[in-house]
Amino acid sequence: SLTGKDHYTDEALLMVASAIPCTIVFDLEWEYDFPNGLSIQGFFQEEPLEQWIVYSLGGGSIKILGQCFDFQKEVYPQKSFIEVVAYCKSQNYRLADYVYAYEPDIDLYLEEILSQMFKTIDQGLSMTGTLRGRLKMPRVAQTLYQETLITNQMSSEEIKRQRLIAYAYATMEENANLGLVVTAPTCGSAGILAAVLYYYHHDLKIDRQALIDALAVAGVFGNIVKKNATISGAEGGCQAEVGVGCAMASAAVASLFTDSLEEIEYAAEIGMEHHLGLTCDPVGGYVIIPCIERNGAAALRAIDAAFMARQLIKVKQNRVTFDDVVTTMKYTGQKIAIELRETSLGGLAKQIKI
Repeated sequence: SLTGKDHYTDEALLMVASAIPCTIVFDLEWEYDFPNGLSIQGFFQEEPLEQWIVYSLGGGSIKILGQCFDFQKEVYPQKSFIEVVAYCKSQNYRLADYVYAYEPDIDLYLEEILSQMFKTIDQGLSMTGTLRGRLKMPRVAQTLYQETLITNQMSSEEIKRQRLIAYAYATMEENANLGLVVTAPTCGSAGILAAVLYYYHHDLKIDRQALIDALAVAGVFGNIVKKNATISGAEGGCQAEVGVGCAMASAAVASLFTDSLEEIEYAAEIGMEHHLGLTCDPVGGYVIIPCIERNGAAALRAIDAAFMARQLIKVKQNRVTFDDVVTTMKYTGQKIAIELRETSLGGLAKQIKI
C-alpha cells in the first residue's frame, strides 16, 4: 500500500501484535490483483512457518487468500437491490424488517454502533489543537459548532448546515488522530452517516429506535455495493468510499420519513450517482485533505438527496435504479487511473506540496 505508512497501518499492526516480536516492511512490489494487501509470515526459531496473504476490502472487511472462515460467509441471499425489493414486497417488509428477519439480534449491535458514532462526535467537538502528521492541520469542529450557539447572524437553515458540517468534521478529525470511529462504509467516509444521525437525534430529537432502523437501512445499501462493486478507495476511488457513504446516509434520512422502498432507493441512488468518478488522492497519504472536508460536503448532500427523492417521486419515476448506479460505479472505478486510487501519486496529492 503506497499510503499505508500515513494511514498508520504499521502502528495498528504493532499494537495488535504487541506481545509478539515483529517487523513491518512496506514493499511496493505486489504480485496480487487486489492493491491493498498484507503478507504475514510467521517464524519459529528463524524457520518460516505458514504465510497468509490478506486483502483489505474496505470498512474493516478482509479476505485471506486460500482460506475460508465463517466471517466471510454471506448473510443475505439476495444479490441485488431489485431482489431485496421483491423479497420485501412478498413479505410486506420495511427495509429494516428485512434486516431483522435475517439478523434478529442485530438491533443490539446497531445500538452499540449508534452510541459509538455519537461518542466519537462528542469527543471530536470537545477537542482543539493540531492533527497528527506533517500537514499540521488545525482541528476546527469545535469552532464550527460553537459558532452556531453564539451568533445571531445565522438563519436556522445556516445553523442546520453548519452543525452537520461540524459533526462530520468532528468524526473525521478523530479518525485523523487515531480515535475510534465507525466505518460507514470506511474510515475515510466515517463522518457522513454519523453526522446525519447525530443531527437528527440531537437537534431534531428523533428517537433512537428510529435511528437504529435507519442504520439497518443504510447497511442494506452499503452491503449491496460491497457485494457487487467495491467500498475500497484503492480499488474504486473515493466514489467507493464517500460516494457509498453518501448513499447510505441518503437512504437512512429518507427512511426516517417514509417506508416507501422506491423513495428510499431513489434517495440512495441520487447520493451515489452524483459522486460517480470521484477520485481518491489524499495529500501526503493522510486521511485529511480532501477527506475531512469531503465528508462535510457529503453529509449536506445526503440531506439534499433525501429531499430531492421525496419531491421527485411525486412527479416522475426514476429511470436509474440503485443497481444501475452500482454497476456503473464499478466500471468507472476500473477506469480511474491508478494515480487517483489511494496511491497519492496524482491529483491533489501531487499538486499540494507538504
